[in-house]
Amino acid sequence: TMAHSKALLVLENFIAGKFVPCSSYIDSYNPSTGDVYCRVPDSGKEEVEAAVKAAKNAFPIWSSKSPLERSQILNKLADLIEHDLEAFAQAESKDQGKTITFARTVDIPRAVYNFRFFASSILHHTTECTEMATIGCVHYTSRAPVGVAGLISPWNLPLYLLTWKIAPAIACGNTVVAKPSEMTSVTAWMMCKLLEKAGVPHGVVNVVFGTGAKAGEALVCHPDVPLISFTGSTLTAQRIVEKSAPHCKRLSLELGGKNPAIVFDDADLSQCIPTTLRSSFANQGEICLCTSRIFVQRGIYSEFLKRFVAEAKKWKAGNPSDPTVDVGALISKEHLEKVRSYVKKAQAEGARVHCGEGVDPLALPTGNQKGYFMLPTVIAEVKDESCCMQEEIFGPVTCVVEFDTEEEVIERANRVKYGLAATVWSSNVGRVHRVAQRLQSGLVWTNCWLVRDLNLPFGGMKASGIGREGAKDSYEFFTEVKTITIKH
Repeated sequence: TMAHSKALLVLENFIAGKFVPCSSYIDSYNPSTGDVYCRVPDSGKEEVEAAVKAAKNAFPIWSSKSPLERSQILNKLADLIEHDLEAFAQAESKDQGKTITFARTVDIPRAVYNFRFFASSILHHTTECTEMATIGCVHYTSRAPVGVAGLISPWNLPLYLLTWKIAPAIACGNTVVAKPSEMTSVTAWMMCKLLEKAGVPHGVVNVVFGTGAKAGEALVCHPDVPLISFTGSTLTAQRIVEKSAPHCKRLSLELGGKNPAIVFDDADLSQCIPTTLRSSFANQGEICLCTSRIFVQRGIYSEFLKRFVAEAKKWKAGNPSDPTVDVGALISKEHLEKVRSYVKKAQAEGARVHCGEGVDPLALPTGNQKGYFMLPTVIAEVKDESCCMQEEIFGPVTCVVEFDTEEEVIERANRVKYGLAATVWSSNVGRVHRVAQRLQSGLVWTNCWLVRDLNLPFGGMKASGIGREGAKDSYEFFTEVKTITIKH
């Protein structure tokens, strides 16, 4: 009914500094209730065309500003988001299903920090110079922004990962057309309301909402968008590579993972168990860096499993806005079904589910009965060949298996198509270095998880991606280098 649709939040595209209505819309659900609560523009070629045009028009002025001027604007935007931190956290939790605690302590502070970090780093990049005195030549490099950047971000850490792209792109002097996930577009839309106040000129940041198949494809195929930064699934990335090939676009692709934790028998379990619970189940397991294969050395396997399962059972699922809740809702009904199907497959193969899905009762508050919830699930006695050990599940599911030797566990940990992150638990410093060297993984944490220095390269090997992001890496991706030789 009309009365019903009036109560829904209706988003609009943000193009050339103005909110623009769209001719058709997609329903977006509140994952914790299962109700439609928002309508998102179903943009396509026309909307993307208008946004690219606005970004192209804004490029000459924005790219000619000094790094310091751009830095001041980024810092102002960070302050404005921080000022509204609570409203952003509430919106992110409601839209994505994550707990309010996680949105408050991780997502929104990190989005703010992304702007501050690149506002600072842009002031410290230097170029190179070499001399050939014998023939009277000097060579130097200069870096210039590329142009219009197409930024496509996922639904698991919506504002956090969108700003991780927008901040370096505009800090370097590019203008952008961003497409957030159609399932989690609200915080991007809220950020658009702050751009003018921060001093971002019209057209520098354009946000087009819609699906990957329509809006994303139009952006990837646009001849005037020389660069695409994408975070999401390996499958979508393959399509992006194909579609962008005729235009020779520059790509940065941050994809999935099937991340191992390797627990040696000299691990400090008092540290290892709480951290590995977080690395398996934080944000409902919906983080590309989450642990989904836990290899435990035989000597401590049964003790580890017993303690790990006991602690996992203490995690409380329920209304994400309840501060005592540890596990929020999964993103969608379809995604929940997919994650559950992996647990069913594991059981069919003879694996044992120790806690969670299908084993423990899921008690939900009245208002959340139709939400997309699932308890932290621990599977053991699962074979390395199983799809649960090979494919990215992206939910609160982790597999625990035993191993005997260092040599064997390295080989098994590497026997997947992915190579994003790994964790190693051991108090033997030599072993920690040896294992870290041999794991096919873009990131290796030892005796910790998700400790990030944004200066350092972030990204994956194999099917986990192409390229790296970080202070220097993002700067190199978002600029073109030119070598100039002067004979005097």
